[in-house]
Amino acid sequence: MTREFPAGFRWGTATAAYQVEGSTTADGRGPSIWDTFAAQPGRVLDGATGERACEHYLRYAEDIGLLNELGIPHYRFSVAWSRVMPDGRTIEPRGLAFYDRLVDKLLERGITPMLTLYHWDLPQALQDAGGWPNRDLAGYFADYAQTVHKALGDRVRQWTTINEPFCAAFIGYGNGDHAPGIQDEGAALVAAHNLLLAHGHATRAIRANGGDGQEVSIVLNFSPVLTDVDDSAHREAARKFDFLHNRFFLDPLLGRGYPAALLEDLAHLGTLEPAIADGDLDLIAQPLDLLGVNYYAPTRAVPLDAPEADSNCPLPGLRGMDVQPPRGDVTSFGWEQRPESFTDLLLWLHEHCPELPLVVAENGAAFADEVVDGRVHDEKRVRYFAEHIGAVHDAIERGADVRGYLAWSLLDNFEWARGYTQRFGIVHVDFETQERVLKDSARFFADVVARNGL
Repeated sequence: MTREFPAGFRWGTATAAYQVEGSTTADGRGPSIWDTFAAQPGRVLDGATGERACEHYLRYAEDIGLLNELGIPHYRFSVAWSRVMPDGRTIEPRGLAFYDRLVDKLLERGITPMLTLYHWDLPQALQDAGGWPNRDLAGYFADYAQTVHKALGDRVRQWTTINEPFCAAFIGYGNGDHAPGIQDEGAALVAAHNLLLAHGHATRAIRANGGDGQEVSIVLNFSPVLTDVDDSAHREAARKFDFLHNRFFLDPLLGRGYPAALLEDLAHLGTLEPAIADGDLDLIAQPLDLLGVNYYAPTRAVPLDAPEADSNCPLPGLRGMDVQPPRGDVTSFGWEQRPESFTDLLLWLHEHCPELPLVVAENGAAFADEVVDGRVHDEKRVRYFAEHIGAVHDAIERGADVRGYLAWSLLDNFEWARGYTQRFGIVHVDFETQERVLKDSARFFADVVARNGL
């Protein structure tokens, strides 16, 4: 019996520019913070860089052909800011021309483009000017958004401003595990606020350009919080994690400002509240057409003095709480597989912002894959997709307004600080030969799309 999804449900796959494009110096592209970060010894496993990646800049037509072969009707990609504006300010026509060709090829194959303006690859020139802790970047981002929208807005209808500002701010400027590799908790909070400002400015710029049927969204990564003990200390640990990881970005976007308890949690750093100027919260709360939801795993929170805690506060500014290791089946990335938490998250979002439709913008898993006789039998990934797509269906049946599901990722790619050690793709990429091989998960996902259900 098929578990059918609503008519018009959006199925697709996703990639990000730095992870797949390669050609990092082609046609005037300037360096991004990830080029700089990856070039520093010890920052990325095995010294890997995105210099070649999947050669999507050269092979985009082949990759779009794979989407067409699989019958996948939507493709979410990101634009490299440093390709379009090498210094973050000055237009490079050859960079825009690439995305012009990409969009035309997608439409030629009957595939709907879903464009993300920012997926972590800030032009290095803007990092040299202070990076995201510099409030001026929000204005530069608006100019960039307007430039891209003027070039592609006649054909692209679905626009995401920023992907996972949590990671860009807190992992890039907080613990320093991602580019630009800075460890400054106070600066991370200011960067997070300025990323939200950039979203607000970009949303206004896109809407000012006009165009019929335009949809504007932002994509947030959520992690539902689990606790083993129902007491005040564990509830407070869970509350702290939830407010910083999940509600720091969501509540201001909804026009509710930063949660008061969260401001108290972070007051000892003394950086966030002074960074909030008059009018900022109104600017951030621009009306959204959709909310993009990225889900990979839940988090298990405990008080810092619990026996199972190891004094490793996971988020900038938080004190008095910790997280436990994942349990049960985990992916090769070490993430816990718990699809019921995905259902819980979508239902919570529906309750928290019932007026806002949801699209799953990323969901997927990394496993160790091998090509055997020209095939990749990735049974664990097939099971993962079956369980997590089923979890989305469960949420829809219980009332959540979920409009689409995008698998992460179309291609095995450069997985940030993990280099090429983690394979998320439904298409296997041999990084030496650049040969593409459809995995069993690609065929499974194609069947789900064709049936519009499981």
